[in-house]
Amino acid sequence: MSDPQLSYFQDEDILHLSLSENPSMPTEPILIVNFFRANSGREPVRDWLKGMDREDRKRIGEDIKLVQFRWPLGMPLVRKMEADLWEVWTNLGEGNIARVFFTVRGTRMVLLHGLKKKSQKTPRQELELTGACVQESMAQ
Repeated sequence: MSDPQLSYFQDEDILHLSLSENPSMPTEPILIVNFFRANSGREPVRDWLKGMDREDRKRIGEDIKLVQFRWPLGMPLVRKMEADLWEVWTNLGEGNIARVFFTVRGTRMVLLHGLKKKSQKTPRQELELTGACVQESMAQ
C-alpha cells in the first residue's frame, strides 16, 4: 500500500475534527485511517468528501473516528458487508445516509469508497466498484 495520506484524521481541511471535541474518546486510536489510493493516483473517498458541505464532512468524520478509536463496532454504525469489507453509516438528516466502505488490514482502516443515498439497499454497481477497490488495495 502507498504511504498513508491521512493518519489519525489530522487532515482538518477535510474532516474538521479534533480529539478535544469528545473528551470520553480514548486518546490512542486502535486503527490508523488511510484513504485508498488507486493506481491512477485518485483517492475516491477524499475526492467524494471534498465535494460535500462542511457539516456533512464533519458528521462522516466523527463516525469514522468512532470506528478508529473503538474498533470493533457493529450496527447501527458499522455493518459487515462481506469478507474484508465493512461500511460506516452516517445519518445526514432528511433521510440521507452516507456510507463509507472500508477494509481493515492489521491496524489499518482503509477508506475505499463513499456514497450518499436515501434507501437502505446498496446498489450492486457500488458494491462491485468497492470490491474492485478492495482487490486493488490488497495488491498494493
